Amino acid sequence: MASSDTATLLEDAADRIADVSRADLQIILRRAALRLRNAGAVSMEDDIEDALRDLAGELGMMRNDMIRFIVREWMEQNTYLPVHDLDEDGEVDGNA
Repeated sequence: MASSDTATLLEDAADRIADVSRADLQIILRRAALRLRNAGAVSMEDDIEDALRDLAGELGMMRNDMIRFIVREWMEQNTYLPVHDLDEDGEVDGNA
């Protein structure tokens, strides 16, 4: 089942919550939970996994957070996402 199908089922159930049987609601919620649980699983080749683990360890991040960070940085660098602007009045660490 595609994620859009699961989303449609959830939306339909929310729209007619009084009419949905308990068993049907349990099935829909279990499917949604399974999709959420498996959403973070991205498998990589061994050399990439090693590099991700090492880099995440150096930066004190978890593997999935590191993947999200790398993808965001790549998308910003390649103009698929807008670059985060720094707040001029915000606090910074370090010396200039």
